[in-house]
Amino acid sequence: MNKFGLTTEEASKALTEHGNNALTQPPRETFWDKLLENFKDPIIRILILALLVNVVFVYMGHGDWIETAGIFLAIILATFVSTYSEYSNENAFQKLQEEASKIRCKVWRDGEPVELHIDDIVVGDAVILEAGDKVPVDGILLAGDVKLDQAALNGESKEAHKLIAPPTFTWGDGSIDFLDEHKLFRGSVVVEGQGIMQAVKTGDASIYGQLTQELKDDERDSPLKLKLKGLANQISKFGYAGGVLIALAVMLHKAYLYGDFGAYFANTTLLLSDLVQAVILGIIIIVMAVPEGLPLMIAIVSSLNMKKMLRDNVLVRKLVGIETAGSLNLLFTDKTGTITKGKLEVVRFITGDRQEYPAFDVLPAKLKELTYQNVVLNTSAAVSDGAMVGGNMTERALSNYVGSYRMADVLHRDKFIPFNSANKYSWAAVSGEGKRYCLAKGAPEKLILQTSHYWDAEGNRQPLTEAMKKTLDDRMLELAAGAIRMLALCTYESDIAGDELPADGLTLVGVLGIRDEVRPEAVEAIAEVQDAGVQIVMITGDRRETAVAIAKDAGLLQRPNELVWTSAELAEMSDEQVKLELHKLRVVARALPMDKSRLVRLAQEMNLVVGMTGDGVNDSPALKKADVGFAMGSGTEVAKEAGDIVILDDNFLSIKQAILYGRTIYNSICKFIVFQLTINFSAVAINFIAPFIGIDKPLTITQILWINLVMDTLAALAFGGEPALEKYLREKPKDRSAPIVSQKMLTTISMGGIYMTFIAILFYKSSYVDHLFRNAPDHIYTYTGFFCTYIFMAVANGFNVRVSGLNLLENIDKNKGFLNVMALIIGIQILLTYVGGRILRMTPLNLHEWGIVVLFGVSIIVVDLARKSVCQMLDKK
Repeated sequence: MNKFGLTTEEASKALTEHGNNALTQPPRETFWDKLLENFKDPIIRILILALLVNVVFVYMGHGDWIETAGIFLAIILATFVSTYSEYSNENAFQKLQEEASKIRCKVWRDGEPVELHIDDIVVGDAVILEAGDKVPVDGILLAGDVKLDQAALNGESKEAHKLIAPPTFTWGDGSIDFLDEHKLFRGSVVVEGQGIMQAVKTGDASIYGQLTQELKDDERDSPLKLKLKGLANQISKFGYAGGVLIALAVMLHKAYLYGDFGAYFANTTLLLSDLVQAVILGIIIIVMAVPEGLPLMIAIVSSLNMKKMLRDNVLVRKLVGIETAGSLNLLFTDKTGTITKGKLEVVRFITGDRQEYPAFDVLPAKLKELTYQNVVLNTSAAVSDGAMVGGNMTERALSNYVGSYRMADVLHRDKFIPFNSANKYSWAAVSGEGKRYCLAKGAPEKLILQTSHYWDAEGNRQPLTEAMKKTLDDRMLELAAGAIRMLALCTYESDIAGDELPADGLTLVGVLGIRDEVRPEAVEAIAEVQDAGVQIVMITGDRRETAVAIAKDAGLLQRPNELVWTSAELAEMSDEQVKLELHKLRVVARALPMDKSRLVRLAQEMNLVVGMTGDGVNDSPALKKADVGFAMGSGTEVAKEAGDIVILDDNFLSIKQAILYGRTIYNSICKFIVFQLTINFSAVAINFIAPFIGIDKPLTITQILWINLVMDTLAALAFGGEPALEKYLREKPKDRSAPIVSQKMLTTISMGGIYMTFIAILFYKSSYVDHLFRNAPDHIYTYTGFFCTYIFMAVANGFNVRVSGLNLLENIDKNKGFLNVMALIIGIQILLTYVGGRILRMTPLNLHEWGIVVLFGVSIIVVDLARKSVCQMLDKK
């Protein structure tokens, strides 16, 4: 090896021995993998079973191919819509990842600097680092002096100063120590300085690579998936029991009509014919009991909301993510860039006589000039046309502070001594217009001790007394409690011999208060998410005092009993102790990556639905382990790979939107379930009761097909467009293990289903209702009237279940598709009376008869409004 770097031959040997720097990608799901996974949906499985039974009956000549085709279409549409939505969003995500990974690095090879793709670096390579570069491997510093932002790895916002490793330095036993002054880690960013590092660990062997491999854990079922499994199980039992009982009831009814039970069962031909018809009806009822539009509805509502969310800077990679977001009980969130703006800002300027100025523009002229000079001349960053280029986070904050201000007189920098950890300041000697003086910038606790004067608002030097220093110090302590860092600006009116400022005689220009400000919109969003019943815990690498100040400003800490833990305190607690106190936790300071994973694990053991936000490699295991991971768009590729949802604008407001859309999906699904199960319940009940009260075929098989296929599919489209309403955020999160059909939903389904069954019995058994329609030997007008009434009741009930209140048209302007779909169903039903004929057992009705149908149809609205009124009165009591 040369002084730095490898020869081509050495690089080839290192490649053979240690491999290259490529990271092993987590396994990717193909379109067909995702499709196969969606076929495992519990409702889809029931439909597949029903499809197979129908195929057998069609083959035997007793089934209906229209029903079979309808079930097949429902399965295909539902699975393909959801699969395509996930796959297209995943492709968009992968394009983002590919763009982010096109990194090229400068490396010494054969004694010359060459540019290589990040994957082609090998162990032993000498990598050239400059400000702004991302460190591509784990290694040690061979030359130079750099400061790194390691927040992506350890969550710590403080920059890490790295020094040249001595010749005897060894990498060690593999323990992770991000604070080691000689070790550099992949994923960190050079914010200041330049140097050359030697690659020691590449690819999967790096800390970054090891964390990537932790993303292969199995995922647990989402809350919605658990609830749908329970619903599928209940529907299966109800459907199978209903199918069997109805088949038996039909057979008993046939035997009763025959007049002689013994003779009937002895007539083999008639018995087999009736038995086949009874079994077919039983199968139809089983299929009827299954809301086959539910998977399609979930796919439609998820896809529609995914598109809306993308407009709100939320990229949903997996449908399960948005479903789960609506059920969150507990959200662990990063501070930097999510709750705060993610960049430092100067928020105060304090003079020696305790005058405070909120912005640069309002500074007195002399103070403005001296501040500008200190910012652009006393810096290690590049300066072009009077403006700073690059620099670390603090210097960028100062550059933004002075903004577009420029001085007419250009000064020349004669000497510059950069900041060092021993002196805690930097200074520059400047000259121009016959003047020569020095500018100093650094820690106030160091520089103010060396001041004797301060600049006042008129630009005059005034004595800075010890009492004034004490008052200034007290004010800085107050500000420090609010997570504000201080930076003192001073001048010295003479030349300085050597590299250190004199122990006395500096003149204070002012003290700058610098802070990563809390996003104003995040404060509002946090309050709304908390009102939604979601506990928010901020996890940060900052020290306790800073974390507490930010948490108070963000509205996370409001009550005396709310807890703040440090990583050290958390480590001393047992799992059971953590579980007992977790509900009061609001902040974890000085957090380590393992703290996040542990907290997620314990919360899940408590059966909570857990969300995690993050942007760094250190967040990836917890993002993957959480029920829903929110990765920040500006974060590392590994973090985004681990997340279910990518927040493109790094804004907590977008997380609130994700929760809102998740709850919208859940509420839309619940509305559809109530709508569909009301129809299914009544259809099963009507066909079950009918044989016992002397009604033959109250709903024919083809009528059931029309109800089942068209009402399912079209209703899925109608409820799929329901808007995201802010009121959903005021609802309590749903318990993970609670059934999707709540007691309130069950009451609505039961009452609606019973009423529709009652109307059916009324039409078939009441001579008064029969006389409202024209007389016919086969009662065809009454039968047509009943079937149209049944469809109209179903449509009217759709308006009932859309809203929980008494205003049935509430927010209808935000889902005009609902009106269109319901109008389409009514239009088709009217048309079928003219063209359905014997197939659907219908005939055209006159105007009077249509009036009767409409009155009976909308009567369900009156019944449900009465139910809602009673429920509201009971709720108030």
